[in-house]
Amino acid sequence: MEGDNQLGLYEELADRLKEAHAVVRELQVPEGVRMALSRKLLVVTAAAKHDLSDAARRLNRLMKDLDEGRFPEGD
Repeated sequence: MEGDNQLGLYEELADRLKEAHAVVRELQVPEGVRMALSRKLLVVTAAAKHDLSDAARRLNRLMKDLDEGRFPEGD
């Protein structure tokens, strides 16, 4: 049963990551900022392979920052 729950959590996080990528694509920001955000999303994806709850926290924090207009510095 726990495997089913874990799979559901992976699916939920995957859906949220897909939405986050769409949000980043649509932002009107310099390309360097977009690349920095994409890297952050890749870090969340990598974290999900080892710790789903950590990945979800990272994604929540990133989306909150975006909602509040806080963007990383671009290269």
